[in-house]
Amino acid sequence: MNIKRLETSRLFHRFGFGPRPGEYVQALKDGVEATRTKFLTVPAIDAGASGIKEPDITDLGKRPEPNTPQIVEFAIAMRYQSEQMGLWWLDRMALSDHGLTERMVWFWHGHWATSIQKLNYALPMFNQNKVLRANSLGNFYTMTKAMLNDGALQFWLDGQDSTFKAPNENLGRELMELFVLGVNRYSEDDVKAIARALTGYQVVRSSGLVSINQKRRDTNPVTLLGTTAVFTGDSIADFLVARNDCAVFIAERLWYRFISSSEVMPDGFAAKTAFADRTINNAVIAMASDSAMSNPQYELVKSPVEWFISACRALELTPSKLATPGQLMSYLDKLNQIPFAPPNVGGWPAGEAWLSSATAQYRISFAAWLIKQSNLNALLSIPIESRVRDSADWLALPEWSARTQSSLRASLDDPAQFALLALCSPEYIVSA
Repeated sequence: MNIKRLETSRLFHRFGFGPRPGEYVQALKDGVEATRTKFLTVPAIDAGASGIKEPDITDLGKRPEPNTPQIVEFAIAMRYQSEQMGLWWLDRMALSDHGLTERMVWFWHGHWATSIQKLNYALPMFNQNKVLRANSLGNFYTMTKAMLNDGALQFWLDGQDSTFKAPNENLGRELMELFVLGVNRYSEDDVKAIARALTGYQVVRSSGLVSINQKRRDTNPVTLLGTTAVFTGDSIADFLVARNDCAVFIAERLWYRFISSSEVMPDGFAAKTAFADRTINNAVIAMASDSAMSNPQYELVKSPVEWFISACRALELTPSKLATPGQLMSYLDKLNQIPFAPPNVGGWPAGEAWLSSATAQYRISFAAWLIKQSNLNALLSIPIESRVRDSADWLALPEWSARTQSSLRASLDDPAQFALLALCSPEYIVSA
């Protein structure tokens, strides 16, 4: 395998959402170093993303009483806002000129996994998405403090129900286990202690507005991970993020989502050392420059959203302009991945979880639906005599297997079938 092609392909598919037609060929001409620098240098303004109009997501207020005239209008507004928010983010992923920021927002959405299915209201989720974007490559101390004060996360983990008299352990447990430190890096006594320290939060469900009711707070000292103090949310964030376990854990999560979900992170993974000052951008730069990026053994299966967005970019489609939003969301639902609706606080699965026989059939139907809405200009511009070989450049793939080449050759007279086979090929579903 050509290592230059492999590493360049990984930059497109792991640090963005795949190339637009022609971008991979140009990147090969520019070279790996120049391409890496381009991917890792966030522009002051992303023209593609900034051209997407924000949806009108408002505070819908308290749910009307059942069987009242207002309840139907309220339910319609809730569904509409949720749909528009989802389309807005999918458009940002597909149309951004620089893919790293949205890719990192997607990563952090899975990390601080929060679902609208419990909140129901779009506004808190919309605001959380903006918080993740603002901090996606920033400082992890700042991000952790912002997320502890995020109404969607607080409500998702029952923070608003945690009081001096009845501390709720959900938020504190997940903060340590899934967000900052990792599994087996705290004790049950620490869970009880952090639950007491995180009491007093209150959330307006419809808006996500967070406040602290001092009458509901436990202001007594607690002993957390061997340190006794009167903690606040901010001081807990500083205390946990400063621990060495945090650097190891975030490096592990980056490895799992960007390098390999099946192979264990090696001790020398560059992102771990680069995260010493808790600057996310430094860790991402180090990860993109790590020797693992050129090691063929580290494959990653695209999640359904990642596959869909990369297909949209290749087919030059805009998610919000597809035939019907309902059909789009139905396909993503069948593939078990809709933005703003992770299945649980652990986020979405990875690897072979996306490769069942059922999802294969749904993906084929989905791809056929997308192809019908594309003019296939990028594919048709490739001369038919070199289409099998050069279609790998169209999709930013290191190479086609002999089996896939054979299937593609048999479909040269049918561009739609050719595109379907390419987009549903093992080489495209799995980032080599």
